[in-house]
Formats: sequence, C-alpha cells, structure tokens
Amino acid sequence: MKTISEIKAEFAASEMSSYPALYEKYKDDTRSGVQKLIEQCHKKEAALEAEKQRIEGMKVYEHKYEHLGYLCGIDEVGRGPLAGPVVACAVILPQDCHILYLNDSKKLSAAKREELYDVIMKEAVAVGIGMRSPERIDEINILKATYEAMRDAISNLSVTPQLLLNDAVTIPEVIIPQVPIIKGDAKSVSIAAASIVAKVTRDRMMEEYDKVLPEYGFASNKGYGSTAHIEALKKYGPSPIHRKTFITHFV
Repeated sequence: MKTISEIKAEFAASEMSSYPALYEKYKDDTRSGVQKLIEQCHKKEAALEAEKQRIEGMKVYEHKYEHLGYLCGIDEVGRGPLAGPVVACAVILPQDCHILYLNDSKKLSAAKREELYDVIMKEAVAVGIGMRSPERIDEINILKATYEAMRDAISNLSVTPQLLLNDAVTIPEVIIPQVPIIKGDAKSVSIAAASIVAKVTRDRMMEEYDKVLPEYGFASNKGYGSTAHIEALKKYGPSPIHRKTFITHFV
C-alpha cells in the first residue's frame, strides 16, 4: 500500500483532468489523510470552476460586440499620484481568450499582476502603451494628459481595433467607436488586462526612479501621497519627477 506522502505526490504530479481516475483509485482508502487529500482536491476543482464562471461573466461586453472584429480594452494608471507619469494601455485579446484571474489590477497582489502581465503579453493579439510625463501633466492637466496617453496607446497597437472598451471615459479625438464602461476593469476581461499591463509598467518605472531618488520611497508608494512620501517632500523638496500642480499643499 502506498504511503499518504506517495499518494499526495501522485496527486501533485497529475493534471486536474486526471483527478476523477485518482478519486476512483483511492475511494476505498479509509485513512483520514487520504480522504482529506481527496476533499482538498474537490475544493480545488470547485474553485477553478468558479473562476471560469467569473471570467465568463467578465466577457459580457466581449460577446456582445465580438461580431465587429477586434475589441480593444483601454485603461490607465497614475492619475492620482504626486509623482511620476500617467500610463495608459490598450490590449486586444483573442476572441477565444482563456486567461483566468483577470481583474481590476487594484484587487490583485503585485505577484499576481506580474504573473498575469507575462501571460497577457504572450497571449494578446496586440498591446499598446502610452504615457505622459509629470511636466506634460502640469502643462495641460491630468485629464488631458491621460487622454493623450490613451490615444498614444491606441496608435501603438500593431492591429487596428474595430471598437474600444474604455474604463469609464470617452476619449476625445478618436475616430474608432467607443463604449465607456463604469468600473470596466472589473466587468471586462479586455479592460482588466489593460489595467494590469498599465499598472505593472508604471510600477516598474517607479521602482527604477527609486534607485536614483531613494529618499521619497517610490518603490513602495509608487508616487502616491503616503505619509512618509509627504514628509520626504517637506524635508527634501520636490524631485524632478514630482507634479508641481499636485504638491502645492505640501511645498
């Protein structure tokens, strides 16, 4: 008879599709460790099925408009920080996209975002990035700078989409039809993918800035106005990447 450790190793080395055969093999093994293992695997299967259902629920807009051709999700990150650029991303996913765990980037851990970033970059039909500097944000205001970044993201796609699915906004000066969706990054897989790529792109930039401007803690606060960041701003004054129009209360 196999030890419980050996049976655990057998389950661990198997694809989930092989679980039913393993359940059958060990159904008469009355040891509590084996029965507990089988129960855990059933829970794992149920969780995966629930995730597939959740993702299917996030394809409502994709299914509604898929007859048009390429659909592009658009989102931005970095409208609120005191420092750093605003980054926009445009993502076209394949119609038969099977990426799981896509969600509003704020609801995911940094490790999960990094993992999904790699999957999205590999699976997407096209990805476009656009950004605007703190100087440009100060010059024309954050909303206009965000729209410019979004237009760049669209023009940087290698494929022209037939429809844009946007997180909450309608982008001016764009001829492609648009559908603004409130809280779109939690309702559309395309927008969720864009929010993840934009967030990872900007976070990596802020971590690089942290190496040359360590006193502001950009690696941890990503330019947002944390207590420590504001204290550093008062102590050292603004850095070259601070948005002057955002920090008038503190400097």
